[in-house]
Amino acid sequence: MKTLRNVLAPAKLNLFLHITGRRNDGYHLLQSVFMLIDWYDTLHFDVRTDGQISREDLTLALPPDDLITRAARLLQQASGTSLGAHIAIEKSIPAQAGMGGGSSDAASSLLALNKLWGLRLSVKELSVLGLKLGADVPFFLGGHNAWVEGVGEVIAPISLPAAQFVVVKPPEGLETAKIFGAEALKRDSKPATISVFTANPYGFGQNDLQPVAQRLCPQISEAIDWLETARLERARLEPAVVKGRMTGSGSAVFAQVPRGTNLSQMPQVPVTWFNWQIQMCGNLEVHPQKGWASSDD
Repeated sequence: MKTLRNVLAPAKLNLFLHITGRRNDGYHLLQSVFMLIDWYDTLHFDVRTDGQISREDLTLALPPDDLITRAARLLQQASGTSLGAHIAIEKSIPAQAGMGGGSSDAASSLLALNKLWGLRLSVKELSVLGLKLGADVPFFLGGHNAWVEGVGEVIAPISLPAAQFVVVKPPEGLETAKIFGAEALKRDSKPATISVFTANPYGFGQNDLQPVAQRLCPQISEAIDWLETARLERARLEPAVVKGRMTGSGSAVFAQVPRGTNLSQMPQVPVTWFNWQIQMCGNLEVHPQKGWASSDD
């Protein structure tokens, strides 16, 4: 039986997220940089010859028809293969965090099954399918950190210097629709350029969703305050250290820290932070499954 073990699905951080306008159909026009980080879900795949798609949750229980099984069925139907798969998932990336965990799982599933089933589909062909699953799936399929524009469909690879970040995820999550539907949401940020961003990649811009999100989820403010304490402590030695911010439309926040920093060097975690997730992460240059689908270049 053909198998693929320890397939890594990385999370992402939005280094900034600006809303530059709104289309007549209600979709928001965005600018952002998506950065891959080494916080992973881990997937395991076995080929099934009976055509069935099955899933096993090794850690957290997922909904019956999550993006992993939907991605597998979509690829199966689009390719016409008679093969199926059993997929086991070790979930680590938190949900409703703005870190793209579900989209990353879907992308890694498409890439792994493309390889396991011998389909030989290209990144472009997989991205057409991925977009039906979620707006962020094509980014993970692309394999690179990226400058993202439009409604998320304009994706251009971008290089980023190696860096380390502390990521904090409160127990509360956020519903994307509530944030984007808020009247108070800032929707008129001035369009930025890649050249301005690259001059200060980890200190550029802001997340325009953050003020609304902080009102909806006060735990975001708690996390940012904790990161600000760490920033002020470091600023005596490193004046350029930037403030923490929210990633995407979820409740996770992050801040850059000097490479080599460990959690014991951060401020003491409040005793009230039950079930909060805090992790040190580095950024990735490329996706772990880069090259599992043919390039369209």
